[in-house]
Amino acid sequence: MMLNPKTRAAVIRATITYSLLTLLAAFAALPMLWMVSTSIKPRTEIFANPPQWIPNNPTMDAYTTSMSPNTPAGRLFGQYFLNSTIVSVISATFSVVIAAPAAYAFSRFRFPGKDLAYFGVLIRNMFPLVVFLIPLFFLMRNLGLLNTYGGLIIAYLTFTLPLSIWLLKGFFDSIPPELERAARIDGCTRFGAFWRIILPLTTPGLAATAIYSFVQAWNEFPFAKQLAYSTNMRTLPVGMSYFFSENSSNWTGLMATAVVISIPVVIIFMFLNRFFVSALTQGAVKQ
Repeated sequence: MMLNPKTRAAVIRATITYSLLTLLAAFAALPMLWMVSTSIKPRTEIFANPPQWIPNNPTMDAYTTSMSPNTPAGRLFGQYFLNSTIVSVISATFSVVIAAPAAYAFSRFRFPGKDLAYFGVLIRNMFPLVVFLIPLFFLMRNLGLLNTYGGLIIAYLTFTLPLSIWLLKGFFDSIPPELERAARIDGCTRFGAFWRIILPLTTPGLAATAIYSFVQAWNEFPFAKQLAYSTNMRTLPVGMSYFFSENSSNWTGLMATAVVISIPVVIIFMFLNRFFVSALTQGAVKQ
């Protein structure tokens, strides 16, 4: 069956597009598959040559040893998981709650020093986290916040909040000011228009910002390593580092822990990916 030139071109474009997407998906999925494969291998098969994707004698020993509440390592893992959940959820919540009015102010108001203040917010992301590690350590020590949830949450806000403000400002900029004027004509105050009109329209942006902040806090290592160094305050990324020692490395335990750490992020993206799609396609404006 002969295809006309337009149909043939469309088929070629679709073939190229889906081929590239397949390669990209494989590039992203293969490390995850290797991580899962390694986590269920016995230690004798980890360094097999050639490498084996499917273990000959799969075992769940790494999961039961590292995460079972009946083992010392499993009880520690439970505490680390709880610590990561608390600081990540609260950090993401505070990031959105604080960033939303700040971004709205940058988007709608004119005031002296606005551009300089906004530049000051963004300039934080020009520097790596380690630049702020020592000043934050002394600050938290003087405030008595070392080895506390509060200290970690404040430290995490230093890198989640600036980007949250920047992201949400873009959403507020895309909303026509006429909507607020109409609401104020109908009797809303400025805050009422923000609460009843603007925030509902930015739901995709709020969700995307919260998820991004959560993932950043969930994966953070340097601050958690230095500011919460006691055993009962370690987070999951810090706990993973203890699978290595000077004389040995527990690769199966490390991979098993990495798999479990990845599960919450995967679940979040599976159930809330529609917010990312809405944020990209709608620009936070609904008719």
